[in-house]
Amino acid sequence: MKQIVVLGGGYGGVLTAKKLAKRLKKRRDVRIVLIDKNPFHTLLTELHEVAAGRVDESNIKIGLKDIFGGFRNVDVVQDNIVNADFAARTLTGERQTYTYDYLVIGTGSKPTYFGIPGAEQFAFSLWSFGDAVRLRDHTMNMFRQAACETDPAKRRELLTFVIVGGGFTGVEMAGELAEFVKRLCKENGIDEQDVTIHLADMLPTILPNLPKPLIEKAVKRLNRMGVVISTNSPITEVRENGVTVGGRDIASRTVIWTAGIEGSDLAGTIDADKQARNRIITNDKLQLPNHDNVYVVGDNIFYIPEGEEKPVPQMVENAEHSAPLVVHNIVADIAGGTKKSYKPAFHGMMVSIGSRYGVASVGTPKRRMNLTGFWAMAVKHLINMWYLLQVAGFYKVWQYKLNEFFRVKDNRSIFGGHFAQRSPNFWLVPLRVFVGWMWLKEGLAKLPKVLENPGNIFLIPAKAADGLSGASQQAADAVSGASQAAEAAAEALPVPEWIRGIVDWSMELMFYKADGSFTALAPVFQTAMVLGEVIIGVLLIAGLFSAPAAVASVLMGLMIWSSGM
Repeated sequence: MKQIVVLGGGYGGVLTAKKLAKRLKKRRDVRIVLIDKNPFHTLLTELHEVAAGRVDESNIKIGLKDIFGGFRNVDVVQDNIVNADFAARTLTGERQTYTYDYLVIGTGSKPTYFGIPGAEQFAFSLWSFGDAVRLRDHTMNMFRQAACETDPAKRRELLTFVIVGGGFTGVEMAGELAEFVKRLCKENGIDEQDVTIHLADMLPTILPNLPKPLIEKAVKRLNRMGVVISTNSPITEVRENGVTVGGRDIASRTVIWTAGIEGSDLAGTIDADKQARNRIITNDKLQLPNHDNVYVVGDNIFYIPEGEEKPVPQMVENAEHSAPLVVHNIVADIAGGTKKSYKPAFHGMMVSIGSRYGVASVGTPKRRMNLTGFWAMAVKHLINMWYLLQVAGFYKVWQYKLNEFFRVKDNRSIFGGHFAQRSPNFWLVPLRVFVGWMWLKEGLAKLPKVLENPGNIFLIPAKAADGLSGASQQAADAVSGASQAAEAAAEALPVPEWIRGIVDWSMELMFYKADGSFTALAPVFQTAMVLGEVIIGVLLIAGLFSAPAAVASVLMGLMIWSSGM
């Protein structure tokens, strides 16, 4: 029995274990063990959404046993590995010792603080599920305290937020926090002008890996959201109640550290050559050079592909590319075959700035396309759903859609509030558009006739011989215009006698003269009816003044039914 141990339940580890399970499901002589200190997989790229209250915390974690529940050849173990002995092929955990024939290291990374005094002690990190929940609760508590604070200096300190690091995580956190502030201010009776959000970085620009036009758009969007950006501003100290940025002291109870990462604790202690903040050096097969049965995946890799000048980046796409390569090489060693070299072709980078706007540079290495706004966010959502489909199947994709588009608060989604499931009625959106189209179609069919001759009354039934309108009996004779044939063929819906009596009385009062001709009010009413159909249709389709338009639609529908028109 060969045992493959995958260390880490992050993006690289989960993808590697799942792809190995599928490739080797018919091999009864192979066992796969996934070890992680947590019982769940965390969607690290979505931490800012929980930290800023956009989605529930359950939306960013997936139980590891749920992911591998359908695979009999995978064991999920919760343990914290503290040492790896490559010569003895053993792993030492806090609970027990494990042996392996093949080892995949995917323990990921952790925040790095560059030795800045107080940073690790007083700043909030955003690199784990617990970090996101802790930061969200702390932020809410700051607003609660500020609502009762009468000292202006202390209140300002509670309502000042400093995000250190202008990379993807920092920018995404700033955008989400700017939106979250609006709700917290409303709930706690605080003026939005009293809240300050700083985004600080020692580099000359934020998002340095993106093209300059996208950086400029990101800066413009953040400024519009009220975020104060400070570049060329090194952080020299973090205190319990403040931070020093570019030589200036900022009083704040909330310093969020997103300034950089380094290899995990295990990656830093194992006996392997490392570069660039504890990233493990590998060969082109992603193996340790001196141990060909040990592979590295995801953020832990330090490898410069042939023809490139920089090592592969620490981002999710690197995990998605390296996982299948590692799987192929392990399977080739077990079942026979030729190993492959790692030649990733990354498809770009994207960053969200709040729930409705993003910037992205996507495409092939030779041809990039810049996207902003809705389309950048749409690409990000599609990529997230594709990953979830690979890892957890359709159910998790559906849950993602519900949380991102339907179960949203304060219209925080790329569709605004149009699909917000405020009650179990989100189907009202397609129904609203359908009803709007029917009103618009009917109105446009009748409008030319009204414009040609407003005095030609074709919507109101002619006066019957007995002096009443005879609405229900004469409905088929009264209709005309573009839809006359279809309407004449249809039978009017039945109307109770007491309602018909009220309608006949009101129509006799308003629309008929003693000689049976129409009053001057009849053409005005008919024109208003046709214009009303057009206006209601447009409003319902566009989603403008939806509630008044819906009420008008219902009332007009009742009027048409009761009068037999």
